[in-house]
Amino acid sequence: MTKIYTLVNQKGGVGKTTTAINLGAYLGQFGQRVLLIDLDAQANATSSLGIDKYTVKKGTYEVLIGDEPILPHILHNPKLKISLLPSSPSLAGAEVELIEMPKRELRLREAILPAVERYDYILIDCPPSLSVLTVNGLMAARDGVIIPVQCEYLALEGVGQLTQTLNRIRASLYPEMKIRGVVLTMYDSRTNLSTDVVKEVKKFFPNQVLSSVIPRSIRLAEAPSYGLPIANYAPEAASAKAYAALAREILLQDGVKVIPDQE
Repeated sequence: MTKIYTLVNQKGGVGKTTTAINLGAYLGQFGQRVLLIDLDAQANATSSLGIDKYTVKKGTYEVLIGDEPILPHILHNPKLKISLLPSSPSLAGAEVELIEMPKRELRLREAILPAVERYDYILIDCPPSLSVLTVNGLMAARDGVIIPVQCEYLALEGVGQLTQTLNRIRASLYPEMKIRGVVLTMYDSRTNLSTDVVKEVKKFFPNQVLSSVIPRSIRLAEAPSYGLPIANYAPEAASAKAYAALAREILLQDGVKVIPDQE
């Protein structure tokens, strides 16, 4: 059955889009059919996969607001082993337009239904805010939310705010919503701060922190400028191996076997 995960954190700069792209790319490398949905008007996921956001004619905005069918607007890249529903700056207007629409929180959930059977994994990259777009992403998270958390002190404050939001959505809209896992990003083994943050996050989310930790990496920061996931740009980098391990961990937990010759 298709797994639908939403990556969310209202704090910017925590590695959310980076995690969405590189987790998706490695799931694809390991034989899964992967769709990444860019739900952010900044369109960083779109740009990071080599698509000029200003040339996107139809994408997430048209699917959400214009009732366009999703399948014709999905971009496929066999080389990168990941498909993309791109975003563009026009998505910024969706915040206002969605307010007046019936069942506004469910627009994305309903829009992606035709794509579900075509993919093994659908990953939704939310904007760094607690907006109606983010709520759409959360409501579409059939199998849970993945929360990237940067290994820095201020990230802990954002986690508390996000948890409150998730609890409100559970109480009012989606009682079944669960946290699929917390991904620790930008870890620096040379600092006590990173180690302390890891300990605190594990206290905050007992049994929900994924064991694969993503290190801080120049290669990882460079990859988007080439329009490539780290798996294609620098597969031998420590951050590449960490995202490969994260993908394996999720596949294992989901009961999916990784074929040895794909590793």
